[in-house]
Amino acid sequence: RMLRAKLVVTGDDFGYCPRRNQGIVECFLAGAVSNVSLLVNGSAAADAAKLARRYNIPIGLHANLSEGSPVCEVLKTNSSLLNQDGFFHGKMGFRTALSKGLLNMSEVKQELKAQVELFHELTGHLPPHMDGHQHVHVLPEVRHVFAEVLEEYGIEYTRVPIEPGLHNCGWIPPSLMDFYLGVEEDSFNTVDVFTRHGIRWPDIYIGLSTMGRNMSVGSIGSAIDAAIAEVTSKAPSPQSRTVTIELMVHPGYQSIPPVGGCGEGPDDFSQSWERLHELQTLMKPELQSYYQTRNIQLCSFKDL
Repeated sequence: RMLRAKLVVTGDDFGYCPRRNQGIVECFLAGAVSNVSLLVNGSAAADAAKLARRYNIPIGLHANLSEGSPVCEVLKTNSSLLNQDGFFHGKMGFRTALSKGLLNMSEVKQELKAQVELFHELTGHLPPHMDGHQHVHVLPEVRHVFAEVLEEYGIEYTRVPIEPGLHNCGWIPPSLMDFYLGVEEDSFNTVDVFTRHGIRWPDIYIGLSTMGRNMSVGSIGSAIDAAIAEVTSKAPSPQSRTVTIELMVHPGYQSIPPVGGCGEGPDDFSQSWERLHELQTLMKPELQSYYQTRNIQLCSFKDL
């Protein structure tokens, strides 16, 4: 009997700009994305929440501590989470500030809770899953606060970005690979914390080796095949169970400044052709037929 796999294809950064929203919705309606992750501080977050309601798109929270502005009123001025320009510190700036001990964890918790509350306000429900924009949720110290917030609100699922076979991806440039391996190490150190708080995540995560220009039907297929092989080699009786997978994707049409972003305009990745490339790849019929031949069923976190 063939192994069954359930695949959550999560479109990240929903709410970033109207063109991102449009692309993600098109992917969902085409059956190419099965779940979305909302940036509540995104400039088009309210629009995204409306679209999710209209099309019945399963939606969770993409907690953001690194790009744009906080949503918590009291943290919008004079907070350790802000740089001298009054915005979050940025993907690497956040990590630097954290490693120097400059971030106040009670402010991190305050902002995460404010984002959950705003999500609830926008969508009418709590997020079934919550992960971190730019993987901030697995960083030292942050991981503990993040886990506490999830447990407090009864949010069951998260993302742990440990990608099988990442080390063999020779096409990833060294600077990016260094960042990915840092994310992986942080993720390994997060597993115990999340487990202690009763938080769950899929058996397999994929999305670093297949991001942007590196996404192809082949790269997604190879990553899934390799990961399933690794998981089943460790399992005593693989036939009897369903393997769960999350594929992180970033489809959308390119942002056109000044529209978009989380308070300080759209970043380079959102303006690049790579978002559109992901959208076009995910829509390819060859990818859908790959899922069918492998007995892979697309679903949302609620269906795991």
